[in-house]
Amino acid sequence: MIVLKRLTRSCLLRSIGNKMKISTCSAPLMCKAQATTEDLRTSLADAHKQGLRNLGQPTSMTHPHLIRPNELVPGVELTEFQTRRTQLMLGLQSYANSFGDEFNGRASKNHLMIIGAASKKYMSGKIPYVFRQSSNFYYLTGCLEPDSVLMLSINEAGDVQSTLFMRPKDAHAELWDGPRTGPDYAVQLFGVNEAYAIEQFEHTIVKRVAQQKPHLWFDWKQSELPNINDTLLKLSTSENIQMLPVYSLVENMRLIKSPAEMDLMRQTCAIASQSFNEVMAETRPGQSEHQLYAAIDFKCRMRNASYLAYPPVVAAGKNATVIHYVNNTQLLQPQELLLMDAGCEYGGYTSDITRTWPVSGEFNDAQRTLYDMMQQLQKEAIELILQPGGETLDQLFESTCYKLGKYLQEIGLVPKHLSDYKELASQGYKFCPHHVSHYLGMDVHDTPHVPRNTRLQQGMVFTVEPGIYIDEKRTDVPPEFRGIGIRIEDDIVINEQGRVEVLTDSCVKERRALEQLCKEQNVASVD
Repeated sequence: MIVLKRLTRSCLLRSIGNKMKISTCSAPLMCKAQATTEDLRTSLADAHKQGLRNLGQPTSMTHPHLIRPNELVPGVELTEFQTRRTQLMLGLQSYANSFGDEFNGRASKNHLMIIGAASKKYMSGKIPYVFRQSSNFYYLTGCLEPDSVLMLSINEAGDVQSTLFMRPKDAHAELWDGPRTGPDYAVQLFGVNEAYAIEQFEHTIVKRVAQQKPHLWFDWKQSELPNINDTLLKLSTSENIQMLPVYSLVENMRLIKSPAEMDLMRQTCAIASQSFNEVMAETRPGQSEHQLYAAIDFKCRMRNASYLAYPPVVAAGKNATVIHYVNNTQLLQPQELLLMDAGCEYGGYTSDITRTWPVSGEFNDAQRTLYDMMQQLQKEAIELILQPGGETLDQLFESTCYKLGKYLQEIGLVPKHLSDYKELASQGYKFCPHHVSHYLGMDVHDTPHVPRNTRLQQGMVFTVEPGIYIDEKRTDVPPEFRGIGIRIEDDIVINEQGRVEVLTDSCVKERRALEQLCKEQNVASVD
């Protein structure tokens, strides 16, 4: 991709722009948005009269307790999905124009982008895993069905067209696997211009490439749809056209959350926070890590989360010194700390929280010293956001490592003679060998190709999670500190007012409040 090496990050961000700055009537597709909602209601009402109770996913008519009338999915209106598609293609065209009249072996102002859905995956035989849609596909369509394809095109005049290819209606298949939307209702439901059966994809794209001679954009290495891959690789060869990557364009849009997305982040973080508080209050010696795994999963789902966002870390005692410990099989001992790293997914958006608390309800002296230090460190890191030393996630990481080195020096775990900034930061990193922040959104490690040296701005969501991990076999620290792992993690948004908002602020973390929360439950269980 030699041509893409000419791209600068500032150019890409300017091309994609702030997602809510583009008018919903900036292209012909978007001017249809107001009519589409009414069309959807009429179309689905007719479908219900004809006995079609469900489509391939919940709607406001079948699930009014989850989805409001103007929403396509929980929390996001149909018009926002249409805006995203239009903005993506306008940004793409602007980006491509920066390369001049000819690039990638052809002179064309037309562009064709293909984004595939996820496919169903199986544990064994005919036993499927719970289906989760591809984040990029979901972000642009709101469609929850597998084995689908979105085709977006833009011509020289800036006209954007969207086409969905979906599995057709099939009574026998739906008897076994549930309803499908099919192309029949896809235009009304998803607000696209056209919809076809997935079997028509090859014929349609071959015809459009021949007619429009566009640049072709497709992440074939990330695609889960072998037939689509084969078609596009064959087309790329026959047309002598190189496929250009999509992921960086979509991720730069997803990096900046809209007001609707920020509200969804608030909801998923509130669900996880309340669930954490209950689990912490109910923890007692003799339980297993697995029971607490089950408890956080249950409590999140009971608050309408779809499922946990990732396999949680539930680590008692020395297990907490293993950063990605997920065995979750040990019993909790009275004098241990319990570290839990968990989050849930609600409406397609994820939370990510870590708390560390005493199994018996009270920290011992060594645990208290380290916990107070980490709580203060995280507090200062959050206060540093948008300030010098905290204007990017990488800056925040470096500043936090330095501060950790200084604090460790104060409690005698780092030599007193060290004073150089880099030396102290290096010492901090030895005790916390992971980055203290990552972007958060539809995925836990959201927009992974966006560098963490990107300047923080309104709409970004990310974590702040300093930790300390002292292996039980270390001989360079006093015995009382060995085998202790502590991490405190919160989710942050630069909100609509440009302020730092802690989305997980309701999840208890202040030491005295934690001890009180745990003690009250222990007393109640004895009574």
